[in-house]
Amino acid sequence: MKLNKATAEIFVPDGLPVTEAVSRTTHIGISAHQDDIEIMATHGVLECFGKSDKAFMGVVVTNGAGSPRDDLYADYTDAQMQVVRRLEQKKAAFVGEYSAQALLDYSSSEVKDAKDTNVVDDIKRIIETAKPEVVYTHNLADKHDTHVATALRVIQAIRNMPKDARPKKLLGGEVWRDLDWMNDIDKVALNVEAHENIAAALMGVFDSQICGGKRYDLATQGRRRAHATYFASHGTDDAALLNFAMDLTPLIEDDSLDPAEFLKGFISRFESEVVARVGKFA
Repeated sequence: MKLNKATAEIFVPDGLPVTEAVSRTTHIGISAHQDDIEIMATHGVLECFGKSDKAFMGVVVTNGAGSPRDDLYADYTDAQMQVVRRLEQKKAAFVGEYSAQALLDYSSSEVKDAKDTNVVDDIKRIIETAKPEVVYTHNLADKHDTHVATALRVIQAIRNMPKDARPKKLLGGEVWRDLDWMNDIDKVALNVEAHENIAAALMGVFDSQICGGKRYDLATQGRRRAHATYFASHGTDDAALLNFAMDLTPLIEDDSLDPAEFLKGFISRFESEVVARVGKFA
């Protein structure tokens, strides 16, 4: 597979040829940064872990140059941090038994530039080769600019494919904004309680971020446990750990849908429910 950046790489943990490794993929996570996949697409990793008929692939779009750093990494340059973060992502791919891990190596500014078609072309090429059933990416209400831009590039890449070749499902997961605000009927609740040790290990390998002063490992685990308990107010917990996702599938089924208007639908339904409840008892 040829990618646009000379510095891009597809790492295969078990050493299969790249095209063969990518082609076995059934679930794929496409994120802006190293460690985003392990936060938002754990469901896909666990769905495939240890299975002979399923395989998860990770795709990280940016190079990780602007990440915060402290402790051991306090004096690392952007170039050094890119090397560290690439290695950490490969460690996660090995721990999670990913079919492959693509590192596209774009800058955040390139991803956020809607006129730059290279990112879209690379994502499209990977999805066409992998032919996954399910794609995980960022949700459109995320508060990180690069995350939202990445989700839009994923949508565009899939829309550039023939309809009969598109994935069956596109899910937008949580990183920099929880989705517990969404109406329950709009949430996709993903059970991630299996192999809790593997999920913890996936987050733990990103030492540069944890030492950098951000306990993503503890925060992510806490969010999942809180979701499981607070999801249903009048029932016992059905799962110990939950991730929520926004179903973006309509955006790859109907190319005429505007992503911003589609997102406004979730917000409007939430507003209506909250206001109606207050009005009911006021």
